[in-house]
Amino acid sequence: MLEMDGLQSSLFFETPEEIYARVFRQIKPRTAVPDLRVEFCQFANADSFIRLENGRLHVRISDLLAGAPAPVMEALAFILISKLYRKPVARLYAYRYRLYLNRRDFRRQAHLVRQIRGRKFISGPQGEHHNLDEIFEELNRCFFDGLMARPQLGWSRQVSRSMLGHFDPSHNAIIISRIFDQPRTPVLALEYVMFHEMLHLSHPVDHNGSRRRVHTKEFREAEKKFPKLKEAKEILKRL
Repeated sequence: MLEMDGLQSSLFFETPEEIYARVFRQIKPRTAVPDLRVEFCQFANADSFIRLENGRLHVRISDLLAGAPAPVMEALAFILISKLYRKPVARLYAYRYRLYLNRRDFRRQAHLVRQIRGRKFISGPQGEHHNLDEIFEELNRCFFDGLMARPQLGWSRQVSRSMLGHFDPSHNAIIISRIFDQPRTPVLALEYVMFHEMLHLSHPVDHNGSRRRVHTKEFREAEKKFPKLKEAKEILKRL
């Protein structure tokens, strides 16, 4: 026979608004609970937002989480309200939430939603000074025996210095910052960033419990095969 104490049992029958009101009282015990509105929205990712405006607390949560167990919703409430008031997030709640997001079934569902809802700007491989198809195929021949299937390739909208390149598995695309499509930027840096993103195709993200490792040990070992690796990284630091 399954038994629960009163607090645990009541948790499973609370509405989202009741969960957020209870968590608010725990985090801000001397402050009156403001009017609350919790809304599930059709976001492309498992995003959640909270804001306090005109005395009303408005919470917007991805509908990917609409069916999440009550303890996960409680953990998200602690995370959002803690961040709103710049309070430290208890490790228990951060761990619980990450553990749920790392579940295989949730990742599969989120991946499909990103494919359907996500909008992806892909400029195409031809830049003003470089063609990404040519860069990709040369690296493919040198390091992958020419066997890697070419994803969609494109340049970023802006000349970004913070996001130099990224691989988007939902849209099977590698996007490279336009900072590398300039005459003064060494081609070595562009080749290294492309190589780095190509490794993400051959070394998937490792999910283990609540941990999500993008750059695994195998990834790092493969990256060392790039010639002039140290020189390329030094160029990126200067950028």
